[in-house]
Amino acid sequence: MMQVHIGQSILEIVEGDITRQDTDAIVNAANPSLRGGGGVDGAIHRAGGPKILEECLKIGGCPTGEARLTTGGNLMARYVIHTVGPVYKDGAHGEPQLLASCYRESLKLASANGIKTVAFPSISTGAYGYPINNAARLALQTVKEYLAEHPEITLARFVLFGKAAYEAYEEALKGV
Repeated sequence: MMQVHIGQSILEIVEGDITRQDTDAIVNAANPSLRGGGGVDGAIHRAGGPKILEECLKIGGCPTGEARLTTGGNLMARYVIHTVGPVYKDGAHGEPQLLASCYRESLKLASANGIKTVAFPSISTGAYGYPINNAARLALQTVKEYLAEHPEITLARFVLFGKAAYEAYEEALKGV
């Protein structure tokens, strides 16, 4: 684990399983339909149970770069913030702006709903192909900037799956 203080808030990175976080909310790297899928999305839907999917179906979907809120179902986290990251093409089709928006919009939703602690996965770096080193720098910088102006979020934790992902975020955090 590695952490830095941003004003009164903590930004940290850990290696682990996002479905086992005891934060107020966890963030789901969702697909636009919000119907579950593979990777983080599938793991959250499986661990959280049918209540999450039921609420997602009522919401009806989510555009890339935006975020939506549901219950946490059977998870320890009370809420799930679903955000849809960009599919990486070459970095010249708005991917950085859309990825930054995922983190910013997720945090705005947390602030608006009294959520103080949030756990993030590495959005878009799995099946969506975003290069993890670039994504890590962008994600950490975006969250750092938000925390600096929003002390109501006391903890933003990045939960990385596997040593390689953790090391990419660790290196990026040293530069932030």
